[in-house]
Amino acid sequence: MLEEELVGLGVETFKLAMLLALPSLLVGMFLGLAVSIFQATTQINEQTLSFIPKIVGIVIVIVLTMPWMMSEMEDFTIRMFNLIPTFMQ
Repeated sequence: MLEEELVGLGVETFKLAMLLALPSLLVGMFLGLAVSIFQATTQINEQTLSFIPKIVGIVIVIVLTMPWMMSEMEDFTIRMFNLIPTFMQ
């Protein structure tokens, strides 16, 4: 039973990590795609052009989703601390 619970916690941890990373990864992907399309249509081959929009977009998304991310991490941490006595048997 203990192994099943630990595997479940591991799966839940990976799900939470993916859920928290998803907004910024999606914004970075879509901004990179938009800049690539812009570069292809205008034939501008500047390699550093895609970094600034991605960085600005990701920072904005992280700032906007920070309260939600913190509450999700806080809930997960509280659940983990509450589970410590069950693993000390």
